[in-house]
Amino acid sequence: MKTSDFFYELPPERIAQTPIEPRDHSRLLVMNREEDTLTDTYFYDIEQYLRPGDTLILNDSRVIPARLYGHRESTGARVELLLLKPLGNDKWQTLARPGKRIKEGDTLVFGEGKLRATVCEADGAERVVQFSYEGNNFYALLEEIGQMPLPPYIKEKLQDKERYQTVYSRELGSAAAPTAGLHFTPERLESIKKMGVDIGFVTLHVGLGTFLPVKVDDITDHKMHSEHYELSAETADLINRTKARGGRVIAVGTTSCRTLESIGMKNGKIEPAEGFTEIFIYPGYEFSVLDGLLTNFHLPESTLIMLVSAFAGYDRTMNAYKHAVEEEYRFFSFGDAMLIL
Repeated sequence: MKTSDFFYELPPERIAQTPIEPRDHSRLLVMNREEDTLTDTYFYDIEQYLRPGDTLILNDSRVIPARLYGHRESTGARVELLLLKPLGNDKWQTLARPGKRIKEGDTLVFGEGKLRATVCEADGAERVVQFSYEGNNFYALLEEIGQMPLPPYIKEKLQDKERYQTVYSRELGSAAAPTAGLHFTPERLESIKKMGVDIGFVTLHVGLGTFLPVKVDDITDHKMHSEHYELSAETADLINRTKARGGRVIAVGTTSCRTLESIGMKNGKIEPAEGFTEIFIYPGYEFSVLDGLLTNFHLPESTLIMLVSAFAGYDRTMNAYKHAVEEEYRFFSFGDAMLIL
């Protein structure tokens, strides 16, 4: 398939600039694959489409304030770093701007000298940097001087950093939020559990691939960047029990989906695992774990709309997106959601 097959027209005003309040008052488009239907509703009614014995799998990764603004020590010129992946011992893979001017050996200064970075390697827009700082808590320092790494299509300033976190986030490490989970409130999760739906957690730290467009004509030529994931024995057992009793395993977000499918079912079971995944899911992929998917509406020609098309079917997906545009749904990170069953 061609990348252009996944293009759709989206008026700029449909790109959500701010999150809905409260979280669960976003709209929800429910796709029933078996009946080939679309239903317009609201997220606070999601329980109507779940069944006792189902299991929701949520990604508990927490976004770090990964965007740093500072200057080159030698010239005073402004610089920006976006932290992508820790490499150990305070060394990080980053995206740098302006990339052409930040050279190997440069020292970058942030937070009025509270944080310094020495450029160790330079490759395109990427830089590997070695941080140095006072104290022993790097993440606490990021909370003080870093900015949330909102996508470039969001122009409004985020008033509350926690609105770009899920209410169940706990494992620091993502450069972007697993946005399908932003719709849940603690009360909604409790209501879902009370109706007999189990909730399990995986961790996938969202990295560089989220920021890279598909630049090849043939989608099979696209290469994904690796992202770190973990699936615990507790969650593996929960999924196996769900499958054994005939319940549905529903991934909340493409990140949870990629984690589960990277591990996959072997001999009818899923096992605990940890590692890095470069899995690229597009139409033709055979799913081994998922029975349902909750997801936001994604950018045209992105790997994420390709994943949704693999699960829901290409024609159904593109028809659902056309419907969402016509019905004036809100799109992308702070936008509305779609539940595919």
